[in-house]
Amino acid sequence: MEMLGSSMTKTERTSQKQRTRDAILDGARQLMSRGEEVTIVAAAAEHGISRATAYRYFSDAHALTLEAGLATLVPPYETLVEGTTDVHARLMAICQGLVRLTLENETTFRQYLASAVVATEDIGKRGARRVAYMERALHDLPHGLPRRQQKELVALLCVATGIEAVIALLDVARVPREDVPRLLAVSAETILSRFLHPDGETATV
Repeated sequence: MEMLGSSMTKTERTSQKQRTRDAILDGARQLMSRGEEVTIVAAAAEHGISRATAYRYFSDAHALTLEAGLATLVPPYETLVEGTTDVHARLMAICQGLVRLTLENETTFRQYLASAVVATEDIGKRGARRVAYMERALHDLPHGLPRRQQKELVALLCVATGIEAVIALLDVARVPREDVPRLLAVSAETILSRFLHPDGETATV
């Protein structure tokens, strides 16, 4: 499946790698849906991916199973952004929705993070879905931000979402669990306001 010729650009190679990684995850989900044991080789075989290629993306079947399972929990983009009409509100909805998801499935996310930290593979991106959702929001609605500032905005919002942010508040800052959504919403709003006005127009950065 993977064809990484020298003529491919860096962006094309990155996209190809992500597609291959996503295919292995999909294979794992297919095995899970049939009640079969998830192994790296079996998951890759569902899409005709070789054993050698598969082990470049995943080295631990447990981590593969965790990530494949978590992916089924993430709401579709359209569900998260329903009712939003400007990019500021849309990005805020994505951040808050992903924080809720993380808190509802905290144990599984912690297990996955622990596996990812010690994994040897460096191909593909953990947290790619949150980045993709944010980038789609910036693509779909007008805002006036240049590309560099779009990338900076997405990077900063990633800090205010996901299991890493939840762990920082719960384990490091010792914040009561019920306060986590509000505090992360404040963080996301502060970041957004640095780049965008509440109506979605560009702020002075």
